[in-house]
Amino acid sequence: MEAKAKIRFLRMSPKKVRVVANVIKRMDVNTALTKLKFINKAAAPHLNKVLKSAINNATKNFGVDADKLFIKDVIVDSGPILKYAKRYIPRAFGRASQIHKRTSHITIIVTDNKIIRSK
Repeated sequence: MEAKAKIRFLRMSPKKVRVVANVIKRMDVNTALTKLKFINKAAAPHLNKVLKSAINNATKNFGVDADKLFIKDVIVDSGPILKYAKRYIPRAFGRASQIHKRTSHITIIVTDNKIIRSK
């Protein structure tokens, strides 16, 4: 049994989200929730919210005990890049570049099968 939850168009760079996502990959959900509570990164509360949603999806839809769930995968993809029209940042040799605001799509998949964590 697998359940998943998604958050889309999160206004945070995927590179910054992946740092936190790699910490909780292939972990049991109780340990992951505890770790996310104490990680001092801006992406941690967002991942915590998505993980709780995935746990609720598994318990409500499939009737699985929440204590027996493990995180199978955390997928962080890049979303659309917002390019503001008249905002530029100075570059070398008198050039200018547009300011890019990156977005992320996060998917968390939880399962009730034990996953062996490789190091």
